[in-house]
Amino acid sequence: MTEDFRDADLSNQKWEGRHFDHADFTEADLRGLVTKGCTFDHCDFTRADLGESKHTASAFRSCTFERTNLMHSTFGGCTFLGASFHECRFRPWQLTDTDLTLASLAGANLRATTLADLRLREANLTGADLRDCDLTGTDLRGARLLEAKLAGADLRGAQLDANGLRQASLEGARVDIDMAIAFAAAHGLQVGD
Repeated sequence: MTEDFRDADLSNQKWEGRHFDHADFTEADLRGLVTKGCTFDHCDFTRADLGESKHTASAFRSCTFERTNLMHSTFGGCTFLGASFHECRFRPWQLTDTDLTLASLAGANLRATTLADLRLREANLTGADLRDCDLTGTDLRGARLLEAKLAGADLRGAQLDANGLRQASLEGARVDIDMAIAFAAAHGLQVGD
């Protein structure tokens, strides 16, 4: 049974170990919410306000975030496996040790966001604004990066496959020697003697 929290005022609450399945949080006020060890499966956060919320070791699997306010929110040790983000307000958005595998962030404005050491495997970052982002050590293997803007981004130690290196606009990005060689190889250059 779907739980209905539409338009609910749940601001400044503290939840620990709670589980929500197909819950509807459309337009809910979740500002200042604190979660620890909670799971949200297939939940809808359309137009919800998660501003200034804090989440530790919580899972948001296959959840929908459309026009959601995530400004000043923090997520540590969380997962957004298969989550979909559309026209959300992110900045500033703090993520540490977080898994965004298979998440859709197409067209997201994440400019100057720290995304270091995250898992963005097979994520949809098509058209995302990642300029000036810290992506050091981030796993971007299999990510869709067509028309993603990465000027000024720090990609040292990041993992990208050949498709990502061909799709993304990397002009002005900071890379290490290994990525520079991989970039050259992905574009058909022969490196070496």
